[in-house]
Amino acid sequence: MNYVAQNTEGNETMRLITFAPTATTREVQNRCGHRLVVMMAAMAGISIAGGCNALNPPLDVVEKVDLGSYTGRWYEIARYPNSFERGCVGVTADYSLRQDGRINVLNTCREGSLDGNVRTIEGIARVVDSSTNAKLAVTFFGPFEGDYWILELGNDYEYAVVGDPSRKFLWILSREPGLDDGLYHDILSRLPEKGFDPENLEFVLQSE
Repeated sequence: MNYVAQNTEGNETMRLITFAPTATTREVQNRCGHRLVVMMAAMAGISIAGGCNALNPPLDVVEKVDLGSYTGRWYEIARYPNSFERGCVGVTADYSLRQDGRINVLNTCREGSLDGNVRTIEGIARVVDSSTNAKLAVTFFGPFEGDYWILELGNDYEYAVVGDPSRKFLWILSREPGLDDGLYHDILSRLPEKGFDPENLEFVLQSE
């Protein structure tokens, strides 16, 4: 779960952006043409909430998520490479329910190695599709929100696949630092039908 910034002409200026309800189709296309950057996540594929979704093919999410069961710690097993997690290993995401129904987010990584410096960021997520609880909007900076879509979820909430409708970001998460090889490859085999290329995934080093 992350914040979103705009990358301008290849230089990451981290200038936060949002989409006005009155934006024209061309304006949205111009904005969505830039690479959206998500900060520190777990773990969530992110795009500006609602801003670019209409330009992307449909993306199915899980039928229902029990938020109480989804909270707790997740380990990042694999991800699409991205600039904001470059060099991050031992990545975890900790989610907890708030009294107001939203979710506290704490993302943590080690820089360079499992003994490296700890980097953290905190945010808040809210459900935007109450029929499934599988589509959330997350923020780390005030009103600026991004999409966090749960695409797959184990029967016992032992693993999750999280992406965004632009298909630019993807994470495979597990309740444990590792994931069974057979299960991992089963997940990979289903990614193409969702519009994701499994060849783009990279493993994330975790402690045993």
